Amino acid sequence: MMWNERYDQEEYLFGTEPNAFLKSCASLVKPGQKALAVADGEGRNGVWLARQGLDVAGFDASAVGLDKARRLAERHGVEVDYQLASVEGWAWEREAFDVVAAIFIQFAEPPLRKLIFEGMIRTLKPGGFLLLQGYTPRQIEYGTGGPRAVANLYTRPMLEDAFASLAIRRLEEHDSEVDEGAGHSGMSALIDLIARKVA
Repeated sequence: MMWNERYDQEEYLFGTEPNAFLKSCASLVKPGQKALAVADGEGRNGVWLARQGLDVAGFDASAVGLDKARRLAERHGVEVDYQLASVEGWAWEREAFDVVAAIFIQFAEPPLRKLIFEGMIRTLKPGGFLLLQGYTPRQIEYGTGGPRAVANLYTRPMLEDAFASLAIRRLEEHDSEVDEGAGHSGMSALIDLIARKVA
């Protein structure tokens, strides 16, 4: 698969440090909470959540990426329950997680994206937080990472509609410099979402 090929190198494609937006949400996560890292690739975000004391599960469709994720977790002395699974194959267990982190998961075309978004809502516990960052369509002009298909990118109205059942705490579009390995590097058109599942 394409992701196995992209991850099959010594370096970490998106670096080993957590996504800056996710790291900025540190005050929302607490030791002992259960977290899910969606399509976590080489593990930088799931490992960071585990380093904050959370009980983390993560999945990805790339076996190569998950091997690197497990090595990264070992390097930091934490455990993450990594499972090889596609977003279609993931169970999305009802009300299982306090935190769902979905960082740059824009490989999904609209029909699949709808299933993922519904799954993330379902798997959040009441009171739990969804932490999501992605690219807006203007990212294609920057060309510093992300998909080339406009349909895979996020807009504010799309996210407002998809997560209307959640209490949106923050929904912000911004242009920011990103430095996340060779995969994401340079000025980028981003959108951040923090939303809470109401009890």
